[in-house]
Amino acid sequence: MITAAQLRAARALLGLDQRALAALSGLSLPTIQRMEASDGVIRGNVDSLMKLVGGLEAAGIELIGEAAVSEAGGRGVRLRVQVPSSPVPSSPAPTPAPVASRPPAEEE
Repeated sequence: MITAAQLRAARALLGLDQRALAALSGLSLPTIQRMEASDGVIRGNVDSLMKLVGGLEAAGIELIGEAAVSEAGGRGVRLRVQVPSSPVPSSPAPTPAPVASRPPAEEE
């Protein structure tokens, strides 16, 4: 399974636009656009999903599933599960630098 967010991230890591990813995967541009616009897990034709994943893997992308470990190592990106936490205190606003004052101009 691959999510739309994983697909967009993989494409960004490869430096590809949607048209190049479509060519790499053997899919049409509208298919890639539809997949990237999905919410959550991409649903679609199994053959299209296999072409997409195969193209990404051939280009060097390793898709990491939920709670899976990356066997190959190397650099990567993973989105952590969001856990509720206490709010992070915001830093105080910076104090503006003092403005140099000039004495009032004398009248003539």
